[in-house]
Amino acid sequence: MQEEIFKNLTIPLGPQIQFKDKTYLYFGGTAYLGIPQNEDFVKLYVEGIKKYGLNNGTSRGNNVQLGIYGDVEKFAAKKFGAEAALITSSGYLAAQLTIKTISTFGEIKYAPATHPALWLKDDPKIDSSFSDWSIGLVNEINESEKTNWVIISNSMNNLYPEIYDFSFLKRMSNEKQIILLVDDSHGIGLNNNGLSALSAIQYQENLEVVLIASMAKALGVDAGIVLSSGKIIRKLKESNEFLGASPPSAAGLFAFMQGDEIYRKELQKLKENIFTLSEKLKGKDEWHFIEDFPVFFFKNADISKKLLTNNILVSSFPYPDKDGPIVNRIVLSSWHDKSDIKKLIESF
Repeated sequence: MQEEIFKNLTIPLGPQIQFKDKTYLYFGGTAYLGIPQNEDFVKLYVEGIKKYGLNNGTSRGNNVQLGIYGDVEKFAAKKFGAEAALITSSGYLAAQLTIKTISTFGEIKYAPATHPALWLKDDPKIDSSFSDWSIGLVNEINESEKTNWVIISNSMNNLYPEIYDFSFLKRMSNEKQIILLVDDSHGIGLNNNGLSALSAIQYQENLEVVLIASMAKALGVDAGIVLSSGKIIRKLKESNEFLGASPPSAAGLFAFMQGDEIYRKELQKLKENIFTLSEKLKGKDEWHFIEDFPVFFFKNADISKKLLTNNILVSSFPYPDKDGPIVNRIVLSSWHDKSDIKKLIESF
């Protein structure tokens, strides 16, 4: 029950959490690049507020528009390697308007552990590994008489770190027309040298890739994004969900456009932190982690409680629901310095 005290904090999250008379080192959350506490980024955000105001409550279908929304979509498309982009107020909205629009294209197939934001109805409940699922999917699609397919997947499993390999799509028959809808919320701005999963998926003529993501994690901006071809993006922009919803704060998007050098520096700092901890945990069976990703999964269910006695707070919660087993992870951020990592290692 001791962890309950951290559920009603009145301070911003950061590398340290002050509570009453104690200071806790914090290794959780999704602020992988430390943007919420980055002073240079905050300055850009404030500059954006002065330029555009606090928010913009009008919908994208309104006859009066701020030009920054079109500007940031062009910027993001170029940055992440897409033909076009669409910006929404959240990753959830980006996912919902996209799945509702493209679900009519063909037969829908979900990958294991696809994020609930992409569910059309109930949990698809795919109980297999990604690798086994992909082998079965290739056989099913190639043997089917159906031509059009929509494949929906996360780009990775961020809880038990694994970056998914989509090379199996090359084994699909050229007669099949496929849309791959990928949720890259935990990878965008972080994996693939700070780009997106688009750069890791090989081009093929019968494949259309649509990438959606929350920008609130590594990128640190309260917004959602869709990256795809101009044809797909134009269709999505005709949806009621896009036209009727208010856009995100222009100030945050201004900071995102101006913050390239900040993102680059913070990603390098994060990689150094990951390397430091990885070297100490390499070869230890109770730990699971992958190269250049800041999540370290540990199999000892009691370790979070033991770390808490050393004033170290880590990510620990039941999954996939409140009755599931406790998932314990250490999440590094670029806001951690060398002394933070040293204290964490000593506490093991």
